[in-house]
Parts: sequence; structure tokens; C-alpha cells
Amino acid sequence: MQQPAVPELAHTHTRPIHWVATATAVAGVMALSSVLQPNSATAAQTTAPHTKTVHAAAAPGTAGVDFPITCGPVKAVVHKKTTGDLDGDGNPETVAIVHCDAPMGTPPDGVYVLTRASNGTPRLVATLLDPKAGDTVSDLAIRDGAVNATLLGYSTDNVPRCCPDVTAHVKWQWKNGTFVRSTPAATHSV
Repeated sequence: MQQPAVPELAHTHTRPIHWVATATAVAGVMALSSVLQPNSATAAQTTAPHTKTVHAAAAPGTAGVDFPITCGPVKAVVHKKTTGDLDGDGNPETVAIVHCDAPMGTPPDGVYVLTRASNGTPRLVATLLDPKAGDTVSDLAIRDGAVNATLLGYSTDNVPRCCPDVTAHVKWQWKNGTFVRSTPAATHSV
């Protein structure tokens, strides 16, 4: 009988206790890794020597803002709002859809941009859609620093105000100190 070159070792044979020990060790490593987490990753651009660091403030609210909309005996209400950094300064602006709280019908919407004044109060800085245009907004979002909206309007004065027959997808982008409205090609429908 020939002897093997390497003697048989007892620990080279897997037994159930080996699997239990391995599973316990893996569970211990996973539990320890969930407790010991690294700090959150932060991407930071290097700043030029004369650039000031801006600390983001909370987006301005809409309470107490006097929106430029005439509602007669009813009050103006904020129908929807969204927030995001529109001018690239690191601080969020609020975009609000406002209309008159009419008891019936479909009141036209106004779309307004608010920023935070130096004293912390909300300040109206732009009217993106004047209610006098007669449109309503069915969708509003901020994507890539631009305000995107779906406007519902009317092709003629003969169309009942309940039933808009024109849809337009519009975008307002901050460029050279003002909001520029654009309409992507082939987005109008009747």
C-alpha cells in the first residue's frame, strides 16, 4: 500500500459544523458592516480663489405672498408648487401655480417664481405664466434647472371654458438674468 504524498487531514473534509461556522462568520461580517458605515460621499468642485461658498437655504414658502392675480370677491389659492435651483446659485426657488378659488368653472392659472429675500421671507421674482393668458397648468416639474409645464388652452373664444382643446408643453430656463420660454418642436396638439 502506497502512502499519499500529503497526509489526510481531518479539517479538509467538510462537515455540517464547518458550514455553520462559515455562515456565522459571514453573518457577523455583514452585521458589523451595517454598523460601521463610512461617511457619506460628497462630490465637491474645487473653487476658484475669489469664489464665495454658498450655503443652501430652505426653499421659500408661499404663505403671505401677495401674488399678482385679481380674483374679485374670492381669494387666490396655491394649487401646486415645486422647488429646485433654477439660477444655479445653490439655493432652491419655489415655483407656484396660483388661481382664483372660483366656486365653479376652470379659473386660469398663473405660474410664479419665488426666492428667499435676504431677511428670509419669500419674494416674488418672476411671472412665468400670466393668468390673463387664460391657460391652466396640468403638469409642473423642475428638471435640470428648468421649469417644465403642460398648458391647456383654447383655440378660440367659442370653446367652452370647461373643455380646453389646445395642449402645449413649455419650458422656462434661466438665461442671462431672465427666464426664457421655449416650446419643444412638435409639442402642440389640438
